[in-house]
Amino acid sequence: MKINTAEFIKGITEQDEALEGNKTQFAFIGRSNVGKSSIINSLTGKKNLAITSSFPGRTQQINLFLINNSFYLIDLPGYGYAKAPEKVRNRIKELINWYFFVSDYEQKKVFLIIDAEIGPTKDDINMIHKLEEYGKDIVIIANKIDKIKKSEYKNKLENNAKLIGEHKIVQFSTKKNIGIQDVLEELKKRKQ
Repeated sequence: MKINTAEFIKGITEQDEALEGNKTQFAFIGRSNVGKSSIINSLTGKKNLAITSSFPGRTQQINLFLINNSFYLIDLPGYGYAKAPEKVRNRIKELINWYFFVSDYEQKKVFLIIDAEIGPTKDDINMIHKLEEYGKDIVIIANKIDKIKKSEYKNKLENNAKLIGEHKIVQFSTKKNIGIQDVLEELKKRKQ
């Protein structure tokens, strides 16, 4: 699949007519600062399409990106950021819960992003289980594989796979452009 056009449509915090149409939705979810926005930028080839920040918790709404005028990449806020005020954490948790488990919006695929070096955290595992419970089609993106020491690489990948279970895992690095084609292929497969 080739992405020819990509544009930010809007950020939402509730039901919105932008999602009411027939455009397929591919959601990107993960812990704060795991690289969701950077991955979207890598996939689209646009450096500043999704705003990135070294400050965890920057994204606090659901951002919609229209791709090739035919489908959406959905950038959700990160979960698990403990230093944000409780009110902000609760609002983000409610927003994620509403989008995936309460609203009528259907995600063709959910890309759950983990830090490949750290491995899936308790928050990641909880999110995977909740998505499974609701029958979501999940692909795991193991981001930042470039940070894993060569001597630990094989063990890290095996441990990550054990903790994640049967879901497809795409090894990814925005810095080294690893995994982009694999994710684009997943978008192409699921879009049909």
